[in-house]
Amino acid sequence: MSLDPNPRGDLDRRSDLNRLSDRTMRRPRALLLDFGGVLVETSRRPGWSAALAKEVHALLSRAGCHDLDAAAVETDIKAGAAADKCWKDAMSRPYAPPEMTHTAFWGDYVAADWPAPARQLVVAHATPLCKRMGELRQDRATRPGIPELLDGAAALGVPCGIVSNALSGAVHRDYTEATGLAWKLAIEVYSDEVGVRKPNPEMIWIATRALGVEPEDAWYVGDNFDRDVVCGHRAGVGGNVLMVAKGTYDVPYEVRYRPDAVVDDGHGLLDLLTTAAEGDE
Repeated sequence: MSLDPNPRGDLDRRSDLNRLSDRTMRRPRALLLDFGGVLVETSRRPGWSAALAKEVHALLSRAGCHDLDAAAVETDIKAGAAADKCWKDAMSRPYAPPEMTHTAFWGDYVAADWPAPARQLVVAHATPLCKRMGELRQDRATRPGIPELLDGAAALGVPCGIVSNALSGAVHRDYTEATGLAWKLAIEVYSDEVGVRKPNPEMIWIATRALGVEPEDAWYVGDNFDRDVVCGHRAGVGGNVLMVAKGTYDVPYEVRYRPDAVVDDGHGLLDLLTTAAEGDE
């Protein structure tokens, strides 16, 4: 949601959010990227909830659960997704939030009021259902300049990794493998796989420990303030970079921290990386 419905207020608010920190960024020893909004741009696929409801209804029917029709299943899938969005906004406020589990999403957010056999069935299939939801819900395309960024970082000896919130990291892994990006990444960290979510600093620390670098020797690049910029600050990264995406300025509440730099895409990030001073110069 927008902080100010007044268009002029929106412009003023954007200007304030684009105010940068006064830190000098040195070239990192590791570059950590968000997935959605940074590595890829996403778009909502029309009809995704009806398609998923049809598949879930078929699963229920095969198991002898006939109390819900496909329309009722779709209504609850949409309600669960909306409730999950509210939960995500709330969870960007605590210092160390956990991630939503697959079973909690399907058991509590979608099927809370379903007959027990139907609820137990989707809970038992929660992980593949979360993956299927991710596959159906969004289209993904690699953002401009990202392949060049990954190649350029490799030429500089800077390993790159993903640190991203995800209801199903398996969907993201499928994308990086299918596009060949996986071979350019040293690590992929997804919140559903590690049990915590940004802005929990542990998300970044998992990656820095695996790569053998200190947080202050890494940059983190995200596309929003309340999850990414805050997470980078809490983790103590040496460079906190904001890459502008379509939802960047839809902040749910006042955010204290500001990025060290703002870029438009992978090309801008590569320029920032290649021009950054090395070491203590």
